[in-house]
Amino acid sequence: VQLQASGGGLVQAGGSLRLSCAASGRTFSSSYVGWFRQAPGKEREFVAAISRGGTSLRYADSVKGRFTISRDNAKNLVYLQMNSLKPEDTAVYYCAAAPSGNYYYTSYTQEEYDYWGQGTLVTVSS
Repeated sequence: VQLQASGGGLVQAGGSLRLSCAASGRTFSSSYVGWFRQAPGKEREFVAAISRGGTSLRYADSVKGRFTISRDNAKNLVYLQMNSLKPEDTAVYYCAAAPSGNYYYTSYTQEEYDYWGQGTLVTVSS
């Protein structure tokens, strides 16, 4: 699976962005997918994850109620809708995927992901 994240940019606090993760490869529809982010000077952290079927979702506490993860398996796409953005959301955002036999499984652990995209920069100005 090859992943390509896009949709980042500069936005004012309170604004919205939608990130996309485009995948190639036949195993994408049988993979759970996660978004992670890395702010300057900080370690990469979990943001959100979605199961292969799209029915199980998981979010970091810092983004609950503001971010929504979704997927379209027919198009090999996963989205991260980000609303009410804050300056502390500024980071490079990465999508990652891992094949799973479990239809409902997700993970917030980076080590469980096999494939990573190149990242897209989100900058939120105050």
